[in-house]
Amino acid sequence: TPLIMCSKGVEEDTGYLPVEIFGDVIGNPDRLAVLSGPNHAEEVIARIPSGTVIASRSEQTAVRFRNLFSTPYFRGYTSDDYVGVELCAAFKNVIAIGVGISYGIGFGDNTAAMLMTRGMAEMSRLVEARGGQAMTVMGLAGAGDLIATCTSEHSRNRSFGKQLAQGTSLEEFCEKTHMVVEGALACKTISPLAERCGVELPITEMVKSVVWENASIARAAQALISRPLTTEFWGIAQSK
Repeated sequence: TPLIMCSKGVEEDTGYLPVEIFGDVIGNPDRLAVLSGPNHAEEVIARIPSGTVIASRSEQTAVRFRNLFSTPYFRGYTSDDYVGVELCAAFKNVIAIGVGISYGIGFGDNTAAMLMTRGMAEMSRLVEARGGQAMTVMGLAGAGDLIATCTSEHSRNRSFGKQLAQGTSLEEFCEKTHMVVEGALACKTISPLAERCGVELPITEMVKSVVWENASIARAAQALISRPLTTEFWGIAQSK
C-alpha cells in the first residue's frame, strides 16, 4: 500500500527524516512519498490556487500521488529528492521565527529579505550535505514555502518570532494560540544534524539560542550581523 506523509522534522538522536523512519520501520521505501509546499490550509480550503511538491525515490509512486492530489486549484509537481523536500519543510519554520524576531525588534523588509535568502543558503548547504539536491531549495518546497511562511499572516512561526521579541515565551504563545510552533523544535533537532554533517548554520543557531537558551536577542542579532564578510555563493567561488 503506498503511503504519503505530510509530517516534517528531524529525529534528534538519529538525524533521520520522517520518510526514512517509516521506511526503516515498515519496509519497502519505494511506496513512500512526502508532500510539502506553500500550502496554508486556510487558502487551500478556500480553493485559492496553490502548488505543492510530492517527492519519492520511486517515480511511479510520486506520479500516483501527484495525480491523486491535483485539482484545478491545487497543482502537484513531482521530485525524486525526498531528502531535500523534507529538510526544507522543517528548516523554513526556523527561518520564519528569525524573520519574526527581526520584525519584532523593529527591523524592516530589507532585513527580512536578507534573512530569507541567507536562510536558503543554510538550507542548501545542509540539504547537499545530507544527500539531497541544492536545486530543491529553489523550488516550491524551499523558496516557495519559505516565502509563504516568512511573510504570511497565517504563519504561526513568524508570529511566534515577533511575539518572542516582544517578551512572550514559547509556553505562553502555545497556551494562548493552542498551536504548535514547529520551528522551535526544528532548530533543536536540525542543529545536531548540522554538526554531524560539518555544516555551519548561523541563523539557525541564533534562533536556537534565543528560543531555548534565553540568549539576548539584541546580542544575538549583533553577533549575526557582525560575522566575517565573504562571497555570496561560496560554493561556486571555491570551485573556480
